[in-house]
Amino acid sequence: MSDKSAKAKGPAETASRQGRGSRARKRRTKFAAAVFVLLFLLFAFDVRLKTVRYTVQSEKIGAPVRIALVTDLHSCSYGKGQRTLVDAIEKQKPDLLLLGGDIFDDGLPDRNTEIFLAAIADKYPCYYVTGNHEYWSLRVDEMLNTLRKYGVEILDGKTKTIEIRGQSMSLSGIDDPDAAYYSDAGEVLYTQLNEIQTERDRSLFSVLLAHRPSYIKLYRKYKFDLVLSGHAHGGQWRIPYLLNGVFAPDEGWFPKYAGGQYRFADGQMIVSRGLARESTRVPRIFNRPELVIVDLQPASPEGSAQ
Repeated sequence: MSDKSAKAKGPAETASRQGRGSRARKRRTKFAAAVFVLLFLLFAFDVRLKTVRYTVQSEKIGAPVRIALVTDLHSCSYGKGQRTLVDAIEKQKPDLLLLGGDIFDDGLPDRNTEIFLAAIADKYPCYYVTGNHEYWSLRVDEMLNTLRKYGVEILDGKTKTIEIRGQSMSLSGIDDPDAAYYSDAGEVLYTQLNEIQTERDRSLFSVLLAHRPSYIKLYRKYKFDLVLSGHAHGGQWRIPYLLNGVFAPDEGWFPKYAGGQYRFADGQMIVSRGLARESTRVPRIFNRPELVIVDLQPASPEGSAQ
């Protein structure tokens, strides 16, 4: 090969190598972008059940009490025999189970809810309040009878003094406000809260089970130590670390009480993001369904000194 042909071939080979390198970089970039999109979708649309734990301390608590809060099940499926949800509860070994409304759905059949109740209700003291979807179904009485069949106590404006591990506490519950429109109960919100106010022992740690968190200003007037709610579905769409929820019933866009623990000068509220999955028209995004565990504990010496 002559020097002239070698010189002519050199730049061509160099350009070819550069072209191959450029194509390889583009393939790597596309592959990395595809992996990123796949991971984003996997995390964004992850609807596996998770367990979320909160701690509430009070001088009125003398011994630890663990509460499992289940809200907004909407008769969704959690595996054969509802074992995913049942096992998650049993793993936490709660002292009582609270059902915070919308356990049934107005569209899906009741089968998954009844399977869940049959598997869990006889293992713990169980208390329930209605949600809006029980009333929307126009079958609320039938649903309440199902709950009674499994020994679940319905807190429709009632207060119970319960004792767990030698610890006495006051547990109250109210019907969803939609009872006024879909049943013959009439206006329930103020009526039931006023009845509770006259019945409960104010010296005991007090818990209010109420489906809707949007009425927290009203609940606070009655000086409950802890309010437990659901309904908001976590705002349905979330942006981790930036936005707790996009839209929730009652509260509208960018809800203040989409999910989590909220502390006030006169008490606290914990809002579950709920368990609804296939019942929702809009998919959950960065918003995994959750079982909420609340640990009531005696106030620490540091906390009582504050």
